[in-house]
Amino acid sequence: MLSNPKHFKFRFLIGLLLTAFLQTACSSVPETQLTDQRDPYEGVNRGSFAFNMGLDKHVLEPAASTYKNTMPKTGQRAIENHLNWTGLPSTTLNSTLQGRYENATLAFLHFAVNSLTLGLAELTEDPKAVNSQDFGQTLTHLNVPEGNFLMVPFLGPNTSRSLTGNVVDTMTNPMSFLKAGDTAQTMQSLRPAVAAVSFRSKMSEALNDIKYNSLDPYARTRSLYYQSRAGRINAVVGKPNNNQTNDDEFESFFEDPS
Repeated sequence: MLSNPKHFKFRFLIGLLLTAFLQTACSSVPETQLTDQRDPYEGVNRGSFAFNMGLDKHVLEPAASTYKNTMPKTGQRAIENHLNWTGLPSTTLNSTLQGRYENATLAFLHFAVNSLTLGLAELTEDPKAVNSQDFGQTLTHLNVPEGNFLMVPFLGPNTSRSLTGNVVDTMTNPMSFLKAGDTAQTMQSLRPAVAAVSFRSKMSEALNDIKYNSLDPYARTRSLYYQSRAGRINAVVGKPNNNQTNDDEFESFFEDPS
C-alpha cells in the first residue's frame, strides 16, 4: 500500500529545504578555481551532479528506455497531457500574481474543461495557448535576486530563487490536497516519478548527448539551465500582457511537478 501522499510530500519538502540549507552552509570554492562566478558551491554541486548521473544511469535511463519501447504512443500522450494538466493550478495562481490575468483565466478554463478526463485527454482547441508560469518567475516579477547556482540531488540544477519557487509551487498547488478517489490519489503520488521517466524518454537523445559527449557534462548542464531559465525570466520582466515564454523542454526536466 502506498504511503499517505501528504506525508510523503511533507518529508520531501523537509528534505529539499535541508538540502538547500546544507548547500548554502558549505564553504565555497576559492574564486580562482570557479568555472562560473554564479556557482560558488561548485565542489558540493559537482558531487550532487555525480549522484544525479548515477541515479540516471541505474534508474532513469533504463526506466525511460523501457517506457519508450513498451508504452503505446497514445498512452505516452495521455500521460503527458495529465502531467501538463496538474500544473495548471500553479500557472493560474502565478499568472494572477504577475498581473497576467488573461493567461490566468485561460489556465483555469483549460484545467476545468480537462478535469472531465483527469487531464488524460486534451479537450480544448488550443492547449498551447496557456503559457506555464511558476513561483520562481513570480519572485522575479517581485525583483527577488536570483541567488547562487545549486545542484540539488534528485531535482537537478536550480538557483536559490527557483528552488524556493519549486517549494512554494508544491505547497500551494491544490492538486496536492485534492480529496479524490483512490485512482486520482495514486496518480498524484506517482506523478514526480512518472514525470521524470516520461521526460527522460522524450528527451533521451539530447540528454544522452550531454551525458556521454560533453567534455564537462556538469558545466554544460549548468549553462543550458541558465539559458533555458533566462527565456522564461525574460518574459516576466517585460510587459505583463506579454505572455511569450521560451518553453524549453530541457528546463522542465529539472523542475518538480507539483
